Amino acid sequence: MTAVESELRSIGELARASGLTVSALRFYDRSGVLAPARVDPVTGYRWYTGDQVGPARLVAGLRRVGMPLAGIAEALRHRDRPAEVHRLLDAHLRRLEDGLADARRELSRIRRLIDPEETTVTTRLALSRTDLAAAVAAVRFAVGADPELPALSGVLLSVEPDGVRLVATDRHRLAVAPVDATVDGPPVGALLPVAAVDELRALLDTDAATVDAVVADRVTFSVAGRTLAVTPLPYDFPDYRRLLRAQLGDVPAYRIPVDGPALRAALTADGVRVCHRTHDGVAHEVVALGLDGRGELRPVDPDGGGTGLRVGLNREYLLDALDAGGDQLVLELDGPITPLAVRRVDDAHAFSILMPVRL
Repeated sequence: MTAVESELRSIGELARASGLTVSALRFYDRSGVLAPARVDPVTGYRWYTGDQVGPARLVAGLRRVGMPLAGIAEALRHRDRPAEVHRLLDAHLRRLEDGLADARRELSRIRRLIDPEETTVTTRLALSRTDLAAAVAAVRFAVGADPELPALSGVLLSVEPDGVRLVATDRHRLAVAPVDATVDGPPVGALLPVAAVDELRALLDTDAATVDAVVADRVTFSVAGRTLAVTPLPYDFPDYRRLLRAQLGDVPAYRIPVDGPALRAALTADGVRVCHRTHDGVAHEVVALGLDGRGELRPVDPDGGGTGLRVGLNREYLLDALDAGGDQLVLELDGPITPLAVRRVDDAHAFSILMPVRL
């Protein structure tokens, strides 16, 4: 062994110091996450420096809490920037909490399937009337209208331990809006028919401060002495959280602030270039968004060439998302074939996602 090798740690020593197994260290080497300082060219044996003990322990901890491989790699890259790593940890914790809430809801549904006579679970809510009205307006445009997909013909009322989310999707776009709420009862979900959502929207047009709701076999909303009782649709709404995790990364390539009304005006101006695409026998106008020299997002020629970023979108759907989002927005995108997210500046948890159209 050379003098340099004597200062290195064997893979077994690093395994004992970090809590990772030897096989795990080999895996993280092959994955490009934690490469050894030296690999013997003859035996292939891996050697590590003492400075790699800390990163290896970080990997071990993240592995124990189920952080995905990409997240572990990013945490290592940014370990000298604690704020970035804390952001990654917070995002992962939210995913774990969402998964636990999903499991509780699914187990409640399974229990009812096993024992239909089981007492109905009841959850009571107290919500801000203005917040609920804003959330309904933010997701209503994304409700599906395809009679062959009845599970998409309503708005999901998803009760979380710390509040409520409204969710709607028609496969081509998805909208999510949170509502702060006082929750008394277990997490539960109810798929509200679109007609009932429109009735609720009218009911919320009062000067009342709060809305009381009871979620059981039916969902009952009470506003200023007026009541709306809704029978949920008997369908399973798609797992929108899994869709979000699959379609959007934690860190998009581009996060671009935009003025909603200004972008809307540009998309509807005379002379804006559009192309037409047909889906399910229906023709749609498609616009393209691209980055200009100042890094700002603007309409570009959808049939134009070049190597710059261009994302094709259904113009009607994009206008609906801008109207629902408000004035100050952030558009997040990764490229021409990944979904585009439209977020509000004042509430990043309220957003919509649009599927791109191939140009």
